[in-house]
Amino acid sequence: MADQKDERLDKLFSQLLAASGPAEAQLIEGAIWHIWGQSDDGAVRALMEDGVAAMSRRDYRRALSRFEQMVAIAPDFAEGWNKRATVHYLMGNYSASLEDIVRTLELEPRHFGALSGRGLVYVALEDEQRALDSFEEALAIHPNLVSAAINAEALRKSLREKQI
Repeated sequence: MADQKDERLDKLFSQLLAASGPAEAQLIEGAIWHIWGQSDDGAVRALMEDGVAAMSRRDYRRALSRFEQMVAIAPDFAEGWNKRATVHYLMGNYSASLEDIVRTLELEPRHFGALSGRGLVYVALEDEQRALDSFEEALAIHPNLVSAAINAEALRKSLREKQI
């Protein structure tokens, strides 16, 4: 089985924490994303492929439709929820995105992508402290997640300036 329950993930997450730098971490991250995105169910695989393709074309309605079908037939597939959260975010549906992120993290608490995505939602909602907390949670799992590190540093600076 390949999804968030895959036994290879524990070792990959240990390697991610011990990575010597961003280049090594990026390779490990790619392996994690690959496993997260896999399903033994052919219908789920087809919906994932079509949804991701639609998302890359910015056809968010189609992507949302595919990911809604995916979570309906595979409610325990964390990456389906994460993808739907991403589409909701891209469409500006922040509360729906947060709900799907919660479900993603219930299924895969180590989902640094969902944690980072939650940070982006909170940035959009102008809740800097929650955004920072989310990026820091992602960095605790994936210390070399460059986008989260950049966002966290910008938020720390902004919050310090507001205290002055």
